[in-house]
Amino acid sequence: MSNDILFNVQNVSRLFFSGGEEVHALNDVSIDIPKEQLIILRGRSGSGKTTLINILGALDRPTSGNVLFEGKEITGFSDRKQDEYRRKNVGFVFQSVALMSTMSAFENVEFGLRIAGMPYAEQKERVKECLSIVGLDGRMYHHAHELSGGEQQRVAIARAVAHRPVVVLADEPTAELDTTTGLQVVRFFKEIIKEQGTTVIMATHDPNMVEIGDMVIDLEDGKVVEELTKNESS
Repeated sequence: MSNDILFNVQNVSRLFFSGGEEVHALNDVSIDIPKEQLIILRGRSGSGKTTLINILGALDRPTSGNVLFEGKEITGFSDRKQDEYRRKNVGFVFQSVALMSTMSAFENVEFGLRIAGMPYAEQKERVKECLSIVGLDGRMYHHAHELSGGEQQRVAIARAVAHRPVVVLADEPTAELDTTTGLQVVRFFKEIIKEQGTTVIMATHDPNMVEIGDMVIDLEDGKVVEELTKNESS
C-alpha cells in the first residue's frame, strides 16, 4: 500500500435487517483514501455515507471486507484495541455538536483532552491553540448556550483536532448551518489540514461544500458510483 494512502477499503459490505429484509448499507465498497486532504463523501440520505464514516472510525464493523489504516487492518480489532485506535488517531465531528451546555468552550475542549489522555501540563496551551485556530480566541470562556450554531460547531472542531488525530471524521457537520457559516466551517477544515497535516473525511449532501474538497466520492445505494479528484471535478 502506498505511503500516501491513509485508508484502504477492500470489498466492504454492511448488512442490516429491517422488517425481516436485508438492507445493504454498503455493498462491496473498495476505495483508497489519501492522506492530508479534504475528502467529501457525497450522496443522498441512505446512500451509505454515515455507515462508511462509522466503519472508518471503528464505531461499527463491516459484515464482510477489510479496512486498512496506514497499512494495518482495523476491522479485526478487539473492542479494547478499537478504543485505543479511536483515542489516538481519530477525531469526530457530528451534525449534533454534543457540547456540554454547562461548560465553556474552553472546558469542552479541555474535557476532550482529558479523555484522550493528554498530560495535564500540556492541556491549557493546546486548548487555547485549537480555539484560536477556529477563530474563537475571544469566546473561549463563553458557555455553549451563549454561542451561535456556527460557533458551537467550531468548538466541536477544536475538540476533535485538539489531541492531534491523524484523521477527522465529520458526518454532516454543516447540515444545520446556513450556507455562509457552513462554508466557513469547511474552510477551517482546510486550514487544519494545512497547518497540522490532518486528513478530513466529511459526509455531506450539500452541493455548496463539494467544490472545496480535494477528492469527492459519490455514494448511491451503498455503492461507490464515482470518484473525482479536485482537478477532475473542476
